Amino acid sequence: MTDWIRSQQGRGGAAELGPLQLAWLGDAVWELHQRLRHCRHPGRSDDLHRAVVAEVKADAQASVLDTLDPFLSDQERDLVRRGRNRAGRGPRRGEGSVYGRATGFETMVGWLFLQNPARLAELLDRLEETENDLS
Repeated sequence: MTDWIRSQQGRGGAAELGPLQLAWLGDAVWELHQRLRHCRHPGRSDDLHRAVVAEVKADAQASVLDTLDPFLSDQERDLVRRGRNRAGRGPRRGEGSVYGRATGFETMVGWLFLQNPARLAELLDRLEETENDLS
């Protein structure tokens, strides 16, 4: 499911972007990844939309980060930290720490998409393997 990421060539340019810009990009990459995963399942568009929304909200992203943490390099953890520290408080109803971890995850995804798409695909494949092991 990560072939679309693997086919990307690292574009560079992540050094010119701040953590929040990388998080914005990472959010889009993560949502596209989830949409591609879910579009292969038959269903009504509103059901597919709800399934994707459940995967891209902050608490789901924070959970994904927790799952991937043992596989992250020190550089990737540093990207997560930078994003988390720039996240702010988050939405009024949400928990700030969850929002911060989700923003850190998005920052890492955005950076990897630009700099090392093969590594991003590797991490997402690892996530798929972990989910399959739990089912």
